Amino acid sequence: MSTIPPERQRLDKWLWAARFYKTRSLAAEAVAGGKVKLNGHTAKPAKEIKAGDLLVLSIGHAQWAVHVVSLNEYRRPAPEAQQLYAETEESRLQRAQAAEANAFAPPPGADLKGRPTKRDRRQIHRFSG
Repeated sequence: MSTIPPERQRLDKWLWAARFYKTRSLAAEAVAGGKVKLNGHTAKPAKEIKAGDLLVLSIGHAQWAVHVVSLNEYRRPAPEAQQLYAETEESRLQRAQAAEANAFAPPPGADLKGRPTKRDRRQIHRFSG
């Protein structure tokens, strides 16, 4: 019994199998929320994709642009899942630059030390009051 890979597959199922999202429902929510574009257009979770399609994904602060290389109906280990897509060079460079910028940026609230002083509290009340 040999299994032939499908020619077309649902978008949400492929995103789950390619390990971009932990669950298929999270993938469907992302697609429905406009976080995934298929060949430059918004799509629905049930939209069928095929090898060669271009997907642009927004996951958190990261932007991915990937070409669908192959389809798989099952979620496999990460090394096998990475063979389902090929990331564009532009996308790889943008994600590397964003990671580098985040590495050098101070964490939020790094300049805050302890409780606010009386002066700080007055400024806070003036601002929010």
